[in-house]
Formats: sequence, C-alpha cells, structure tokens
Amino acid sequence: MKDRIQKIVEAHNAIIKEFFIHYIEDIEKGVDMMEKVIKNKGKILVAGNGGSTADALHMVAELIGRFYKERDPIPAIALPSNPSVITEIGNDYDFKYIFKRQIEGIGNKGDLFIGISTSGNSENIIEALKIARERGIYTIGLSGKTGGKMREFTDICYCVPSTDTPRIQEVHIMIIHILCEFLEERIAGGRDGI
Repeated sequence: MKDRIQKIVEAHNAIIKEFFIHYIEDIEKGVDMMEKVIKNKGKILVAGNGGSTADALHMVAELIGRFYKERDPIPAIALPSNPSVITEIGNDYDFKYIFKRQIEGIGNKGDLFIGISTSGNSENIIEALKIARERGIYTIGLSGKTGGKMREFTDICYCVPSTDTPRIQEVHIMIIHILCEFLEERIAGGRDGI
C-alpha cells in the first residue's frame, strides 16, 4: 500500500509540474479576465457535474466569502446549487440544458462563465459555453488532457495533462485556489496581516 500511495503522490506532483510549465501565462490571463469582469460590474457563473459540481460550489464560496482577506463579496453564482432548477429544466427540457437555460436567464454580456469538465465533453457544459459565447459572456474551461469539445468554445481552456479523473480534479482545485487568491489580491490588496 505504501508503494501505491507514493506512486499516486509522484503522479500528482508530475502532473502539477507539467501543467504549470505550460499554463502560467494563461493563469495570469484568467485572473485578468476575472478582474475585468468584476471591475465592470459583471458576475462569475460556475458549473460542473459530479465532483466538478463540488469544485464549482467551492469556487463560488471562496469568491462570495473570502479567500485570505476581509473584503466585499465578489459576485458569483454556482449554477448547480439549486436542485429545483436543475430537476425542472432536466425534466421539462433535457439534462443537457440545465446550465444553458440558467445562463439565458441570468447571464449578461460581460459576465464570465467557468465550465468544469474533466473530459471536456460534458454536453450540458458545452451547451452552456455555446450560449455564453453567443451572448458575449467570457468563457474559461477547466478540463483534462485534450480539452475535449470544450476547447472550441472557451476563451481560455486549462487542460490538465492527464486522463486520470482524480489527478485532473486535484489540479482543478489548485487552479481554482490560485485564481481566487490573485483575483482577491487585485481587488482588495494583499492578504490580511501580510
């Protein structure tokens, strides 16, 4: 068991290292985009399925609450957070429209939609990205190795160099934390006490 744990840790570290070699500049572009949206009175919409739903909710919690610094809330909505909306749209329309329909209702030009899909092929995320693009909403994708179909519909797509879902999700949460930390720093200054 110890050997397997060590191999998991080594794989995790190797994937993180490879990702950040290629995406440091894109991370900065993502922070720039988020800052622009917030400074222009827009909001950040985030969605994913399964474990990526948890990541979407986690990201919005960091933005609405705080990351390090006491500050005003950053306007953000986790689209998977209302089961009544999700089940109504899924039942009356189709599951692939559960996020698209919400963006049609609350998304405005100049907002930002962040779609999270380890495969990059989640149909409901693709539909949401398409409508976001049509409506002048900025788009960021968090995905796995190839970016899947998502890549075509995002302004920035963070493709974690792996096909192993747990390793991809581990890097996604690190990306989310980095985006939140630097957005907060730009909007409210450095960390409290630092």
